[in-house]
Amino acid sequence: MTLIEPDAAIRVTGEWTHRDVSAQGARFHVVEQGEGPAVMLLHGFPTYWWTWRHQLTALASAGYRAIAMDLRGYGGSDHSPHGYDPFTLSADVAAVIRSLGESEAVIVGHGWGAFVAWSMAVLEPDVVTAIVPVSSPHPRRVRGASLQPWRRRISLGYAAGFQVPFLPERTLTRNEGARIGELITEWSGTPGWPDAEALSMYRSAFMRWPTAHTAIEFHRWAGRSVLRPDGLRYMSRMKTTINVDVLHVHGSRDSMMSIHACAGSESSVQGGYAFAALDTGHFPHEENPEQFNKLMITWLNGE
Repeated sequence: MTLIEPDAAIRVTGEWTHRDVSAQGARFHVVEQGEGPAVMLLHGFPTYWWTWRHQLTALASAGYRAIAMDLRGYGGSDHSPHGYDPFTLSADVAAVIRSLGESEAVIVGHGWGAFVAWSMAVLEPDVVTAIVPVSSPHPRRVRGASLQPWRRRISLGYAAGFQVPFLPERTLTRNEGARIGELITEWSGTPGWPDAEALSMYRSAFMRWPTAHTAIEFHRWAGRSVLRPDGLRYMSRMKTTINVDVLHVHGSRDSMMSIHACAGSESSVQGGYAFAALDTGHFPHEENPEQFNKLMITWLNGE
C-alpha cells in the first residue's frame, strides 16, 4: 500500500473548514462544518479527526455546528511531552470550545475520546450539555471490568506492552504503520470495513512523528496511574454523579471493548440515560454511519 504524506491526510479537503486554535497553552487542529448548537467530536486510538467525516456532514445538515478536533498528541495538534491524563485532556477540550466562541457543547467521543467525554461531564461540567460516549463504558466500569470473569473483560492485550519504552513506538511505525491497519481491522465487526482508503488515511496520519509516542502516552498514564496519587484522585472524582443526559453507544460485536463491560455505567448517571447496541464492532460511527447518524441526531433533537 502506498501512503500519502501525513500532512495531506491530516489536512484533507472536504465540505469542512480546517482551523488551528490556541487553547490551554497549546495549539489544536480542529475541523468544523455547519451552524447551530455545538457538537464536539473526539476521536480515539489510533485514529484522528477524520474518523468523524460522516458525522460532520450529517450534523451540519441537521442544523448543528459540528466540530472535530485532534486530541493533544494526534494529527495536527501539538504533540507535547506531557498532558495525557484526563484532567489535562478534559481541560484541553473545554478550552478549545471556549476559544471557538462557544460556551458549551454536546461531547461525542469514541474510545479514548469517550473516556474524555465521560471525564468532562464530571471535571468540566460547565461546558457540557450532554455526552455521547461510543465504544467505552464509564471509566470506573473499565477499571472494574478487569476484575470480572473472562467473558466480561475488556480486551486490552494490544496495550499490554505499551508500558515499556521505545519498543511499542517502533512496532506501531514499522512497515509504514502496518500494525495500525491490523489493529483497526481486528477490531472491526463489519465485513468490508475498513476499506483501502480508511487504512491508508489512518496509517498515513499515524506516521507523523511523534504521534506513535504521544498516542501511547494515553495508555501509559492509564497503566501507571493505578496506584499513583493522580490516578487515585481521578477515580475518586469519577464517583461524582453525571447530571447531563447520556446516549451510550456500543457495538454488539466489539472484540476490543466487550459490550458486557458497559453494564453498570448507568449507575453513574443522574440525567437521562439511553443505551444503544449497534450490530457493529469497535467503530459504530464508521462501520454503519447511516444508522449511527440517525440514532445520534434523533436523540439530539429530543425525538
